[in-house]
Amino acid sequence: MTEILKEMAPGDKGRVRGYTPGSSAYRKRLLAMGLTQGTEFTVKRVAPMGDPVEIEVRGFALSLRKDEASALMVDKEDNHG
Repeated sequence: MTEILKEMAPGDKGRVRGYTPGSSAYRKRLLAMGLTQGTEFTVKRVAPMGDPVEIEVRGFALSLRKDEASALMVDKEDNHG
């Protein structure tokens, strides 16, 4: 199921699908942080107001601001089963 990262909850796992249209301001930066298409990650924490979101990706913790998280389209993995 395709979602936006900021809509995911702690414990959710996913895979980077791509970037939202109009996200070019953040795309280059997110790519430099290792968030390339197909990269798997786990949501670790979400601040009370949703900013920032902490994910574990490629063995390290990465905190993303709300605007950065909004730019990232992801495929959420089914946690059931």
